[in-house]
Amino acid sequence: MFKKTLLAVSLAATSLVSTSAFSAENVDLLIKNATVLTMNKDKTVYENGLVAVKENKIFAVTDGTDIEEYKAKKIIDADGDIVMPGLINTHTHVSMTVFRSMADDVPDRLHRYIFPLESKLVSRDMVRIGAQLGNVEMIKGGVTTYADMYYFEDEVAKTVDEIGMRAVLGETVIKFPVADAANADEGINYAVNFIEEYKDHPRITPAFAPHAPYTNTTETLQKITKLSLKYDVPVMIHLAESERENQVIAERSGGKSPVEYMADIGALTPNLVGAHVINVSDSDIALLKKHDVGVAHNMSANIKSAKGVSPALKMFDDGLRIGLGTDGPMSGNTISTFDEFNQVAKVHKLVNKDRAAMPPVKVIEMATMGAARALHMEDSIGSLEKGKLADIIVVDTKAPNMVPMYNPYSTLVYSAYATNVKHTIVDGKVLMSDRTMLTVDEDKIREEALKFADKVRKTVVESGEIVQ
Repeated sequence: MFKKTLLAVSLAATSLVSTSAFSAENVDLLIKNATVLTMNKDKTVYENGLVAVKENKIFAVTDGTDIEEYKAKKIIDADGDIVMPGLINTHTHVSMTVFRSMADDVPDRLHRYIFPLESKLVSRDMVRIGAQLGNVEMIKGGVTTYADMYYFEDEVAKTVDEIGMRAVLGETVIKFPVADAANADEGINYAVNFIEEYKDHPRITPAFAPHAPYTNTTETLQKITKLSLKYDVPVMIHLAESERENQVIAERSGGKSPVEYMADIGALTPNLVGAHVINVSDSDIALLKKHDVGVAHNMSANIKSAKGVSPALKMFDDGLRIGLGTDGPMSGNTISTFDEFNQVAKVHKLVNKDRAAMPPVKVIEMATMGAARALHMEDSIGSLEKGKLADIIVVDTKAPNMVPMYNPYSTLVYSAYATNVKHTIVDGKVLMSDRTMLTVDEDKIREEALKFADKVRKTVVESGEIVQ
């Protein structure tokens, strides 16, 4: 009898130990019942999965069978919606939202229209107003990280900090006088001050942004390259984009292409991100790969400007660091990479005369992990994996244009709109919930942008100073 009692007590004690040993993991956010596109190396998809977030990082991504193991402060029931990494826009000029839809079809638009327009209207106030508007557009379109080139980038940084996004912000350097610098040297000094101010920011990466090889001297490009290596920051540049660039660089270098010229002067480094990269040969592509250069593919802007179609598919298949960008809102004209998906897939099929070219999974990779690689940020963003930063979006699959969904990649590329994004999360913080902005006043931002548009009309449209 004594032995039986002792055994019963022992079993009960074992049970108590086992029960007390199990306790749910406390997390800050749990997204459940989701069609999870991890975009990891194996492209794992969970049809009823979950994503757990602790502080600002992803704690777990699973098939959902372990849901009882997590206790969350906040739960989002995706109810079958797509949950995927936040999109990464590898190239834009966000503050130019206030100039959107102006002179869309003017030939040689950059030199005949945009540069003169900017000389009259670019200011700290303009940069702030335009950036605020663009940030809201991107968050509502699923962009959680973007790479920007413009003037007064410290003003852009303030708006990024306020809204809670992630960004790589490049201060433009160009050889003629602009709003924040009288010459290239002043632009470099401005950039250095900006870099020193923001180099330790958790969500903002400051950078140099020489406008293009042909709008800067060899000496300026080499100086920026050395400084970028010293500070270990990116260099963003328009590269191999136009015939004018080809001609100027050929005259300067004895017939070399812009990519060959940049290699010869020591300006091709892993810190460099080249935007557009349209006019490149196989040997140019080999040079970009050799120097581990990032590439921003901006389909909408490229075809709208009739500059050509970048061999982006070849670069992707050859293993280059290439991701999607939108270019600025005077070029694209929208700045969510969702709006690039359809055109990227279809135009590459057309130019390759191959319906199977650029399948949807490649497009989505170029918008997520490919873009992260282009910015050399693949270790921290671009996929939903344990330990990575929690930059996540939830895409509605119940909107009429999304029903039915047999293949999530095809649905995203060929059917989805940017407005199908329901929730946007950056660094573990929900910035948009059910299409409502949580960190900034969207109405106030829109009103301020409209007031600035009145100034634009009076300055360059009604006055007739710059003719569309």
